[in-house]
Amino acid sequence: MNNNGIKTKKVRQAKILEIIGKYRISTQDELAEHLRREGFESTQATVSRDIRELQLLKSADGNGEYVYTAPDVGSSAAGSKYARVLADAVTGTAIASNLLVIRTYAGMANAACAAIDTMGWPQVVGSIAGDDTIFIACPSQDDAVELSGILKEIITQ
Repeated sequence: MNNNGIKTKKVRQAKILEIIGKYRISTQDELAEHLRREGFESTQATVSRDIRELQLLKSADGNGEYVYTAPDVGSSAAGSKYARVLADAVTGTAIASNLLVIRTYAGMANAACAAIDTMGWPQVVGSIAGDDTIFIACPSQDDAVELSGILKEIITQ
């Protein structure tokens, strides 16, 4: 697989995490349809492989329907999946007082922001994402510096 294929896979998998975070997806067909709406043409085999690689789970929602979810953040598998999303998406950070500005590849800020929110880091008070930029409000400038260091460590691994 060439670099474009690898990047497409990473972007697609980040989009899958974003989709299951936003919508109640109960079948691979539904997930494939949401991906199509986002501009990803994926076969059922590709969606199935992505689900397996992302280690997505089916969990009962409040209505007793089973929907896809990401693994619990506390599990090392989940942590590594979110770290991989961040490593694949984030291109750099900048600190402005207690705000951390995170730059991503185009179209990846929402997925990276969802990963950050899911990680449950205490340095994050709130976040907002655009197309290629994320703003993180931190309790203090020291927290912004610490979070920037964590992200830099993740993206350089």
